[in-house]
Amino acid sequence: MVWEAIARRLPHIVLPPPSIVLVRLAQDLLSGKLVVALLGSLEALVLGLALTIVIGVPLGFALGRNRTLAEMFDPVLNALYAIPPVAFVPFLVIWFGLHLPARIALVFLMSVFEVTVAVSVGAREVNPRLIDVGRSFGARGFELTRKVVFPAALPFVFAGVRIGLVRAINGTITAELFFAAINLGAIMNEDATRFDTAGLLTVIVLLALLGLAAQAAFARLEARIVPWHLRPAA
Repeated sequence: MVWEAIARRLPHIVLPPPSIVLVRLAQDLLSGKLVVALLGSLEALVLGLALTIVIGVPLGFALGRNRTLAEMFDPVLNALYAIPPVAFVPFLVIWFGLHLPARIALVFLMSVFEVTVAVSVGAREVNPRLIDVGRSFGARGFELTRKVVFPAALPFVFAGVRIGLVRAINGTITAELFFAAINLGAIMNEDATRFDTAGLLTVIVLLALLGLAAQAAFARLEARIVPWHLRPAA
């Protein structure tokens, strides 16, 4: 393994080998240290991502299906999207303080734009023939959206949520490092002050595993809900 080979030639304070990191990961999981911290971090992650879905998906559909709204708000959305979410940290501190509400707000800001943009593109790109067929069967308004537009745009919804999930994980750790140090962010701060790079990499590996597990779960859910969209591997 390349990482192992390179790390063996360097001081462990610079880059510990994966064998040491994995042993440390197992120890911290068995002791409950990482489990308790991860569960605490998941609170802001889940609440922030849920808020993103509740707001981002309907907003994306509104922008994708209504040309007037798109012309009004697309420039604003693009301008906000270009601003690094961490630039809002001082405002979040003033508005929400340093604890859970501020962490949820940062997770939301770091994930909502991806979801909104992906859903708006999906809603905008629905095949007009599908809409014509729905109308020919008498579907109008909300019924047309529910039975035709939403199912057709579901692949984009899943793509947006999967991207938003990754951004939400980033936002969770960013919030715990920028605001009151707590949960996984507190562990990383403590390890950094001790120059414990193995401990830092343990948290990073745990986050990578969390992201992989969540992505796999979403992929399985997507395969169940929109099987017509997925193509078999060549």
